[in-house]
Amino acid sequence: MTSTGFELSREHEEFRASVREFAAAEIAPHAAQWDRDHHFPVDVVHKMGALGLFGLTAPEEYGGAGEDGDFTSLCVAIEEIGRVDQSMGITLQAGVGLGINPLLTYGTEEQKKQWLPDLVAGERLAGFGLTEPGAGSDAGATRTKAVLDGGEWVVDGSKQFITNSGSEITSLVTVTARTGTREDGRPEISTIMVPAGTPGFTAEKAYDKLGWHASDTHPLSFESCRVPAENLLGQQGRGYAQFLATLDDGRVAISALSVGCIQACLDMSVAYAGERQTFGGPIGRKQGVAFQIADLEVMLHASRMLTYRAAALKDAGAPYQEFKQAAAVAKLYSTESAVTATRIATQVFGGYGFMEEYPVARFYRDAKVLEIGEGTSEVQRMLIARGLGLPVE
Repeated sequence: MTSTGFELSREHEEFRASVREFAAAEIAPHAAQWDRDHHFPVDVVHKMGALGLFGLTAPEEYGGAGEDGDFTSLCVAIEEIGRVDQSMGITLQAGVGLGINPLLTYGTEEQKKQWLPDLVAGERLAGFGLTEPGAGSDAGATRTKAVLDGGEWVVDGSKQFITNSGSEITSLVTVTARTGTREDGRPEISTIMVPAGTPGFTAEKAYDKLGWHASDTHPLSFESCRVPAENLLGQQGRGYAQFLATLDDGRVAISALSVGCIQACLDMSVAYAGERQTFGGPIGRKQGVAFQIADLEVMLHASRMLTYRAAALKDAGAPYQEFKQAAAVAKLYSTESAVTATRIATQVFGGYGFMEEYPVARFYRDAKVLEIGEGTSEVQRMLIARGLGLPVE
C-alpha cells in the first residue's frame, strides 16, 4: 500500500471500510457495557487478531501482512476502532506499538520466532514497562535495576500505568532497567523481556481509571525476578534510545486514536443537532451550536492530515529527525483537539451529554489521557521547540 500523506490510497480506504464494518458489528454494540463493567473483552482481541490487525507492520514469516500492510494501515485500523471504542483502540495501539514493534525492531531471530507469531495473531499480548512512580517524562530517572548473576538477569523494581500487562493473554512485558553506569556517570538503561508467570513478577490489581475502562492497565512489581541473560532486547545500554524510537511511532498511533475520537464527536454532534428540537426547530439551526460543530470539522481534517502525513513519512523511510518532528506535531495537535472535541460534543448534547447512557460521556472521560500517554503535551512542545533549534529544557 502507498499513501501520499494527504490522501489515502484506494487500498487504504477499502481496508478502512472493512475495519469499520468489523467495529460496528463486534465492538460498538458492547462498548458501553464493557465500560460499565470494566471488562477487558479477550474474545474481541482474538477477533481483531483474526482480522489481521495486530500483524499490519509484521513480515509474513511471523504471520503478518508483509507487503500488504504498513504503518499507515495500522493508523487506519486504530482510528476506526477508536471511533467506536477508545479502550479497544488503545489495546490495538499498545499491542502493536509497545508489544510487537520493539521485538520486531530490536529482537534476535530466536526471540522473534519465540514470541511474535502469537502476538501477531492476537492470541497473546505484550506490554512495555517504562513509566515508574518517580520516572514518567523523566524516563532517565528509572530506578528499576537488573543485575547479571551467572546466566540470568535479576530484576528488582516497579512500573506503573502499563497497558496490556496483566490480562489473561499477556505473554510478556519488556521493561527498562538500570544495568550499570555509563562513563559520564549517568545510568546505563537496557530493555529486558520478562515473561508472564515468572516468579517475582507480579501484575498488581488493575487501576480504577477515569476512562479507558475496558483497557487492561496495571502497576507491576519485580522482586528478585530472574530471567535468562538472552532475554536482553537489543544491545545492553541502548534501552534509552530504543524506547525513544518506540515512542515516536506510538505518538503517531495515539494521534490516529485521537482522530477516531474527533470523528465520533463530529458524527454524534451532527446527528443530535439535526434531531434535537428547541424554539420550534433543530438546535443545529442556531449559530452558537452550528459554529462549534463546524470547528469539529476543521479539527478533524487538520488532525487526520497531520497524522497520515507522519505515517507516510514513517512508511517512506524519511530521515529520523523529520519523522520525529512530524510525530510530535501530530500528537500534540490531535490529542488536544480530541479533548476539545469531547467538550464541544458534550456541550451540544447539553444535559444528556452528562448522562452515561450517551456515548459522548464515555468519550469525554476517555479523551483526557490522550494528552498524557506516549509523552505529555508539554513534552511534545519541548520536542517541537528543540526540532526548531531552540535550546529548551
